[in-house]
Amino acid sequence: MLQEKVRVLGDYEVRRARREDIDNARTLMLNTFYWVMGHGYVAEWHADVIDLERTYFHTPGQALFVATLGDEVVGTAAVRASGPKNPPHPKWIADRYGTPGTAQLFRTYVNPEHRRNGLARALVEQSCEFIAETGRYDTIYLHTNPAIEGAEPFWRSVAKEIYDARNHSQYSPTIHFEIPVPPATTGT
Repeated sequence: MLQEKVRVLGDYEVRRARREDIDNARTLMLNTFYWVMGHGYVAEWHADVIDLERTYFHTPGQALFVATLGDEVVGTAAVRASGPKNPPHPKWIADRYGTPGTAQLFRTYVNPEHRRNGLARALVEQSCEFIAETGRYDTIYLHTNPAIEGAEPFWRSVAKEIYDARNHSQYSPTIHFEIPVPPATTGT
């Protein structure tokens, strides 16, 4: 069993999600789809959000992390044991990252009112530590929508670009990244 790690950043806590966080995490994600991304809920892209408990609490190698301020979930990040799909992403990306050794960072969102507090970075660090400690993965993959304010510079600060699909109209206009799997930590 992986030990729960809690990071305290001022008045915020960053930790693995608990069942009591599910409804607030789902609300943050749905609000992000509607108000930040502007496309709303899309069943084929967002099925995990409807069943967060099954996806992140009952599927080995997957996890949901939250940043909280009191009882309010103000940030999320998830680890999924799956890669990107073709379409909307290039086949070579889906082939390269569609292996059992790939963990995908997903649902890294911070409520706009709580940004610039180190929450996204702490959520990503905690997710990467989880990935290392599972011993299941050799690759961390993610993609981001660069149209979202701050997304591209943030991911460039923590990850290496693999492919920028913005100039290829047949694909989703995303940027694909990798993060090195950190060494597993023990007893922390």
